[in-house]
Amino acid sequence: MTTSARELDLLCINTLRTLAIDVVQKADSGHPGLPLGAAPMAWVLWNRHLKHSPSDPSWADRDRFVLSAGHGSMLLYGLLHLHGYPLSWDEVMNFRQWGSKTPGHPEYGLTPGVEATTGPLGQGHANAVGMAMAERALAARFNKPGHTIVDHFTYCLVGDGDVMEGVAMEAASLAGHLKLGKLICLYDSNDVTLDGPAKLSFTEDVGKRYESWGWQVLHVADGNGDLDAIDAAIRAAKAETGKPTLIVVKTTIGFGSPNKAGKSSSHGSPLGKDEIALTKKALGWDPEKSLWVPDAARAKFLEAVEAGKKTQAAWKASFDAYAKAFPELAREFERVMKGELPQGFKDGLPTFAAGTGVETRTAAGQALNALALKVPELLGGDADLGGSTKTVLKDGGSFDGQTGTGRNIHFGVREHAMAAIANGMAYHGGVRPFTATFFCFSDYMRPAVRLAAMNHLPVVHVWTHDSIGLGEDGPTHQPVEHLMALRAMPNLHVVRPGDAAEAAEAWVYALERKEGPTGLVLTRQKIPVFDRSTFAPASGLHRGGYVLVEASGGTPKVLLLGTGSELQLCVKAREELEKAGLPTRVVSMPCLERFRAQPKDYQAQVLPKDVTARVSVEAGVTLGWERYVGDRGVTIGVDGYGASAPDKVLFEQYGLTVAKVVAAAKSLV
Repeated sequence: MTTSARELDLLCINTLRTLAIDVVQKADSGHPGLPLGAAPMAWVLWNRHLKHSPSDPSWADRDRFVLSAGHGSMLLYGLLHLHGYPLSWDEVMNFRQWGSKTPGHPEYGLTPGVEATTGPLGQGHANAVGMAMAERALAARFNKPGHTIVDHFTYCLVGDGDVMEGVAMEAASLAGHLKLGKLICLYDSNDVTLDGPAKLSFTEDVGKRYESWGWQVLHVADGNGDLDAIDAAIRAAKAETGKPTLIVVKTTIGFGSPNKAGKSSSHGSPLGKDEIALTKKALGWDPEKSLWVPDAARAKFLEAVEAGKKTQAAWKASFDAYAKAFPELAREFERVMKGELPQGFKDGLPTFAAGTGVETRTAAGQALNALALKVPELLGGDADLGGSTKTVLKDGGSFDGQTGTGRNIHFGVREHAMAAIANGMAYHGGVRPFTATFFCFSDYMRPAVRLAAMNHLPVVHVWTHDSIGLGEDGPTHQPVEHLMALRAMPNLHVVRPGDAAEAAEAWVYALERKEGPTGLVLTRQKIPVFDRSTFAPASGLHRGGYVLVEASGGTPKVLLLGTGSELQLCVKAREELEKAGLPTRVVSMPCLERFRAQPKDYQAQVLPKDVTARVSVEAGVTLGWERYVGDRGVTIGVDGYGASAPDKVLFEQYGLTVAKVVAAAKSLV
């Protein structure tokens, strides 16, 4: 490489560095240390390797770049703006301010070019695993001999905090097992955390840990200056197709800062004007120039725009040839990348004989398999519980991380990573991921579920063994507070179907919902299938709440509200109350979030304001049901933990009985 080329590289790197520290100082908030230390590896990756098109950030076959160490967001915003993405200078200057496209941590869907919302450490690392899996799944389905339309890498920049997190360890372990050769992680190993030197809590050999998981591990001794070594490591990583690669890049946090380099003080606070001046001087930068991008650097960065257009145009020509050879597959590829469902996808849903006892997990599993025949992009798996969650796709095969074939993903006992990986698959696009485990273990998934809700990712979570009804396994496995806790999460829809017909409709609802994640909460025990020739159709589930069976005469004096297996108690209690001369309406409330989104007049039709005698019945904490039963209503549930005993005994002991429902209703009239 010529001297002038090296000088231009350094100019671009220092542009990223100084822009980051200046913008952080302007905002009086942010993390300058990572951009100062990681700018060289980011520049080498983006300038020499990353396949992307700044003029079209959503191009299907682009490489994915995830900044898992999301606190270093100004590095990413600098890369995006300078490379010509639709992220204006004004937006960069509005860093961390109200209404800006440059928030404190990168947010998917807000900033063009941001592939995933990161910041909670370890999540981006796991998301990247999911993206690499999605790439392989799409390649297996759509690539044909002589026609390769899916062929890209997933890159992830991780820090010391990322590789400490359990979710990252779970995901990396699975990535190694699956041999995800197109996943490359650059580890910004600077040995400093927020509290001080990493050795206060972190002294292990990270590289050996990743090697034990089946990763190729490469080392760059001087990540602050040896650009050729970084380049060589990335090339070696791309050449290794049988393993994911971790490149351990030794850097100095806050590089260039005379007083804060290598110290935690550069991690999460502005350097200060005086230290910025000293840092610029140390970097060979004019300390008098603030928020400055040299013309030569800007021109070099912007070369990516035309280069990206040419690369994308070449891919488009390849895709056009593919479309001529395989027109139906080409249309399918366009459909799945738009996130659209195929026409008639819900035709052939299973039906269930009225009066029979069916576990909703079994009914949902049958519905899933029927839908999977029509929705080939649907794939997912479980946390070593497929036989119990009933989510195994028949004849779907096991997912192969090398070839991308197979639709059943064996996540192992890795619930947190399972959810975060599913998020990564959804971020990538082209697939519809689902996960499955026992409902009690949704606690292990919660941070990733929250991010899915925040980012409108249409992931489906199947949570079975939904209450004390699972019986003898006892309170450690019996969810109690989980329903209401998850219902408190904005944009997560929690659906607890009341019989097999509702369970089938729940899967349809989950697939049709594109605005965020949906959780299907299902029983282990058998519950009666309602006679839909007498009761309202199960399609009422799509409104969140509906009148399952009306009071005699059409004017109720009592409202019974139920979900899941407890809906049958409401139906049986209604029979008793009607015999006692109390006209009683039963309302199925499978999804409170969806019901609240209905027009006010519909809500009033289902729950008339003048009927104040209301009883809710649900085998979980009663907190929150006051909203629906009012001050005069009664809530029946489980405001404590369960016990180990047969499910029928537990329901009796905890007062989830027809007699108690009847008594509660009578006490209100």
